[in-house]
Amino acid sequence: MGKVLELRLEQAINTLVFETLGQPEREREFKFKSLKRWGFDLLFGKKDGKQTFFTAEYGKKKKGDVYTLDDVKYEVEEVLSEMPKNKKIFAHIEMVQGRAYLVGQLREGDENIEILRVPAGAVLVAYFKKHKLHNLLEALRNVGTATELVKHRGQEGKPYPYEKLPNMVRRFLRTAKDVEKEAEFGRIAFAYFGENKDGDPRYWMSWLLPTIALFELNIAEKADKALAMLD
Repeated sequence: MGKVLELRLEQAINTLVFETLGQPEREREFKFKSLKRWGFDLLFGKKDGKQTFFTAEYGKKKKGDVYTLDDVKYEVEEVLSEMPKNKKIFAHIEMVQGRAYLVGQLREGDENIEILRVPAGAVLVAYFKKHKLHNLLEALRNVGTATELVKHRGQEGKPYPYEKLPNMVRRFLRTAKDVEKEAEFGRIAFAYFGENKDGDPRYWMSWLLPTIALFELNIAEKADKALAMLD
C-alpha cells in the first residue's frame, strides 16, 4: 500500500491540469451546410397535416415522399438547398436520463421550430467517420454537455513535471489550449511517464471539450490535429 500511496501522491501532484474556465457552451449558431455535414437534409412539407420544416437523413428523401416515423406522418414538399429566408439554425445539447441529445432549431425572432432531436453520440461518431477525424473517433469516450476524449499509451508511472516534458507534449498542450480558447471551454489532464525501453512515450490524457462546439467542423478538425501530435 505504501508504494501505491506514493504513486498516487506523485500523480496527484504532477498530473498536469489546464482549464479554460466557464460552463460548456449549450447553444451555438450554425450555417446551413452544417446540417449536411452532420448527415441531414432540411425539408419543408407537412408534419401530421401541418406545414412546417423538418429533417431527414441526407439523400434519403425526395419531393413527394410520404412516410411515417414514430407515429408521425410526414409529407415532403421540398428538399431545401439553402437557408429559408430570415431564418437561422441553432443547436444545443439536452441531457435526458444521462444521455445527450443534439437538438436543432430553425429560428426567426422568437419563433423556434424544432427540426432535429437525435442522440448526440451517434451523430458525433458518424460525423467524425465521414470527415476522417480518426483521432477524435479513437479518443471518444463519453458524450454529455461536454465530451471526454481519452488517450493513453504504455504503462503508467510517476508523471514528469512540466519542466521535463518533451517538445511533443508541450506542442500538444499549446495547441489544445488554442482549441479550448476557440471553443470557450475545456479541461485537459495530462500525465507523461517518460519513454519505455523501446523509446516510445508513455502517457495518459483526458480532454473535455464542449460537445456542441465539436459539431463545428473547423474546431473538430483542430482538435483532431492536436491529438495526432501524440502519435
